[in-house]
Amino acid sequence: MSSWLLISASEEQSLEIGTLMGRHLDVPLLILLQGQLGAGKTVIARGIARGLGVASEIPITSPTFTLMNHYPARLDLYHFDLYRLSGPDDLIDIGFDEYAFGTGITLVEWPDKLENPDVEGIWIDICVVDEGRRHLVFSTRGAEALKWFNRLVEQLQAVGLDLRRLEK
Repeated sequence: MSSWLLISASEEQSLEIGTLMGRHLDVPLLILLQGQLGAGKTVIARGIARGLGVASEIPITSPTFTLMNHYPARLDLYHFDLYRLSGPDDLIDIGFDEYAFGTGITLVEWPDKLENPDVEGIWIDICVVDEGRRHLVFSTRGAEALKWFNRLVEQLQAVGLDLRRLEK
């Protein structure tokens, strides 16, 4: 598992990073967003949705009370928020595995609520530095996630973002 650090200077830049990610997603993938309340998980999710082609007039909000929102796009987007998950049976009831390992992009906020902390995908840990700045720590689990992430690294660096590999 490799990890990378990307510093976002503002909410707008976090949105731009998510949008860039969404534009380059071309395979089904699970993206897991970790961070405290207000860290910017939904901002990244909104950017990914826009990059996938979800229309700007469609609001992208955290599905805290519904557990999952579906957005039709170039690749269907399934946005889960597990914050209020009462137990693993809730995931079974909504068919989480079918979405998470299906044909679209699945975003999961609060993935620590999953029973499997080693699930394959792109993990993004968002750490609040101050009012606008965030440290985004990307790590990959699984061959497909690593392959896609290596392409993303090139794209992020091509637009001048400072992405740094973290030592193991």
